[in-house]
Amino acid sequence: MGLRKILTDKEPALHKVCKPVVNFDQRLHKLLDDMHETLAEAGGVGLAAPQVGILRRVVLVDNGEEVLELVNPTLVETDGIQEGPEGCLSIPGKYGLVKRPFYAKVRAQDRNGNWYEAEGEELTARCFCHELDHLDGIVYTEIMERFLSEEELTEEAE
Repeated sequence: MGLRKILTDKEPALHKVCKPVVNFDQRLHKLLDDMHETLAEAGGVGLAAPQVGILRRVVLVDNGEEVLELVNPTLVETDGIQEGPEGCLSIPGKYGLVKRPFYAKVRAQDRNGNWYEAEGEELTARCFCHELDHLDGIVYTEIMERFLSEEELTEEAE
């Protein structure tokens, strides 16, 4: 396993549409293992392959119980609305006010190509949507209402 460099918002790779994964091989397993290590080191709750320079439809989402590996994920159901602060490992130190579904269900493949579904509310739903946006070249700053001030972030944390 190895740490990968997390690209910043200025990198063109973060603004490109990713290609589907077709080979469920050791190369994919190495990417997933490296992404796990990179996410853990960065202390985030989600990481998409384009954030580490790989233009494939692969994301990790930490739902609080486990880190889900989502290969070729699609949103299959959403419900409700939540509005709140959102950050990104590719835009360190900044947070924006973003509307996302309160509930989201995704369909994805695991590292071996088996299909499954995962669902979540609140932060997990936000994370599913945020990471899947990365796969389509969308960064949260493109859909946010506005950046949050330090004062607003302090109030949010209390």
